[in-house]
Amino acid sequence: MDIRTVLLVDDEPDIRQIAELSLRMVGQWDVTCCGGGADAVERASAAPPDLVLLDVMMPGVDGPETLRRLRAVPRLVRVPVIFMTAKAQKHEIEHYLGLGAA
Repeated sequence: MDIRTVLLVDDEPDIRQIAELSLRMVGQWDVTCCGGGADAVERASAAPPDLVLLDVMMPGVDGPETLRRLRAVPRLVRVPVIFMTAKAQKHEIEHYLGLGAA
């Protein structure tokens, strides 16, 4: 898969900055950043990305709820979503995969 556009969703500005810099410089990807789930759904609906990198633990609309909302938009159903999280125990990973994460 040739990834051109990435939607990066994380509530922590430092993480967004480091990840965006890495994705742009190393991967040479076009990156759009969002600080929360509601904004991510709005932006992805307007301009579907090739990939979504999504934080799990965010205030308000968390990662799993953001994924559910993304999947409710027909043109976003096939966009791969990868969770970025420190919560990576086996049962948590299985839960994320069950939600439709890549």
